Amino acid sequence: MQACPTLSETKKAVGYLRVSTAGQGQRGNGIEAQRASIESFARSEGFVIDLWVSEIETGKGADALTKRPKLAEALKAARRLKAPVIVSKLDRLSRDVAFISGLMSERVPFVVAELGADVDPFVLHLFAALGEKERKLIAVRTREALQALKRKGVKLGNLESLPIAQRLGADAMRAKADAFAQATLPIIQAYQQQGMTVREIAEELNKRGVETFRQGQWHASTVVNLLKRTAS
Repeated sequence: MQACPTLSETKKAVGYLRVSTAGQGQRGNGIEAQRASIESFARSEGFVIDLWVSEIETGKGADALTKRPKLAEALKAARRLKAPVIVSKLDRLSRDVAFISGLMSERVPFVVAELGADVDPFVLHLFAALGEKERKLIAVRTREALQALKRKGVKLGNLESLPIAQRLGADAMRAKADAFAQATLPIIQAYQQQGMTVREIAEELNKRGVETFRQGQWHASTVVNLLKRTAS
């Protein structure tokens, strides 16, 4: 178990929380869940949250910063404190790679709790880029599939098209799983380069609060399966 940091080892940080709509606050990635994730991460890594900032606003668009005054407030506070901004997941900042790149130019370090304290900006760009590509691919595939069904005369929404809709959902889920595997692979490879076994890698990912694709715990077999998936 990791030792708790002493008071002299603590570092200030700003906690940023965001949901796109008020209704999201009632679900798994709501404000309270994000705060709990950041608090747990801060305790293990020696951070003290000097200021909490939260807002309800969309993360869409490369110009989303102009629509998110609370994020601008978090950036200003972080500069004053010479501290990082901590978020629970990268998508709480944005799912847009251009937006993430713009944040990097603000010269304020960002820490993503689920990825760990030592993930450099390049990896954050990589995760954002993969997430953006995943969404575009799924949107294109779904649109093309729906157009193909319409050309065949299938009436979407009736019981006869249910098996087709289920297959489309399965395809989308596989695409998401593939994107997650590709995004997580660089982290696992970095641990492999340090000489860690798959069991040790699983333990490290669990310690850092990184969830599997199905939001569960990592095991040696989970790591092996991800490596196999990315190799195929």
